[in-house]
Amino acid sequence: MPTYWFKPKRYGYGATPVTWQGWAITGAALLTIVLAAVLVPPNSGWTAFFVVEAIVIAVLGVVSYRKTEGGWRWRWGDR
Repeated sequence: MPTYWFKPKRYGYGATPVTWQGWAITGAALLTIVLAAVLVPPNSGWTAFFVVEAIVIAVLGVVSYRKTEGGWRWRWGDR
């Protein structure tokens, strides 16, 4: 039996973390983006920062999609 880390949002599209693993990976993604913003030298341009940001967001999206109970789709509440 798989353990789901995320729960689908009640309204809209996407998921919300519900276990410590889901919160941990969300926090790690946020921390990585903040560290990239602080540690990437300003004279190297914004390209390196955006590459790191795109990779982190893509990994978070794939993990949260695979670990969401019920999958992702547009939801209109309790209907």
